[in-house]
Amino acid sequence: MKFALAASGMDNYPPAMAPWEPHAGREEILRYAKKADSLSWDWLTIPEHVIMPNAMVEHMGTRFVEGITAASVLMGATERIHMLTFVLVLPYRHPLLLAKQIATMEFIAGGRFTLGTAVGHLQHEFDCLNVPFEKRGAMADEYIAALKEVWTSDKPKFDGEFVKFGDFVFEPKPVQKPHPPIFIGGNSKPAMRRAAKFGDGWIPWLVTAEDLPECIKYMKSLPEFEAKKDTFEFMCTTTAYNVNDAHIDKGETHISADRDSVLREVESLKKAGATSVQVRPPRLPTFEACLEWIEWYDKEIIPQFR
Repeated sequence: MKFALAASGMDNYPPAMAPWEPHAGREEILRYAKKADSLSWDWLTIPEHVIMPNAMVEHMGTRFVEGITAASVLMGATERIHMLTFVLVLPYRHPLLLAKQIATMEFIAGGRFTLGTAVGHLQHEFDCLNVPFEKRGAMADEYIAALKEVWTSDKPKFDGEFVKFGDFVFEPKPVQKPHPPIFIGGNSKPAMRRAAKFGDGWIPWLVTAEDLPECIKYMKSLPEFEAKKDTFEFMCTTTAYNVNDAHIDKGETHISADRDSVLREVESLKKAGATSVQVRPPRLPTFEACLEWIEWYDKEIIPQFR
């Protein structure tokens, strides 16, 4: 099993936010990342939204970082740990620009980046960015293909509906070969098909240990999955978010903190087929207590699943 730790201070998502997080800034964010880097966590996960519609502030909060900028800063502040955008909405960026940003980070930091991406769900965000919401699925599929082309080809060329390019060179290439891993987010069957066809992993966020076996069975039935079955990552969050797909609360979100409960959660996901988990620390009252908890988790939980 691999373990991804949700970065701190990057959002203020009401269902899971600790009381100290709205006041967190540079010092807390960098100390947290460096602490995780000094331990055995595999990834830091980085949330993202460009804007937050007023109608969604109650449910999603106001603070969300931009994923590529945040990943760059944290990669510069760390030596070992990988960054994972969780998730970057792919249609918001031209794939050539995104490919260059990621390749630049990889070149300087020695790899250490995983692109967690999805089609997006906030239509108002699409409208503000002048991106057609109804075409987001087709755009995402084409953008992934364009990213792979420019990252892997000596003479990149692409002729799609949304992207056309050619007659240039592209360097630096990414350090990770053949390209940085791409994990696809989303709970729906289209998201699963996209992950099986284009991705190196799947990162749903409302799929439980009870749901997961059927999802994996479906993905393994897809012909595109066969070639990647030995390396594909199924990453599920250990946080039992009690919200619907629109982030509307259905009740209190529970985050386990004690050893027995945490062990049971990870073990149930492992038995269900997860190869990695994303962990969000519980709502501890202080930042220092949070640092102690992620160190405790590293010593008491992670070694049980290595």
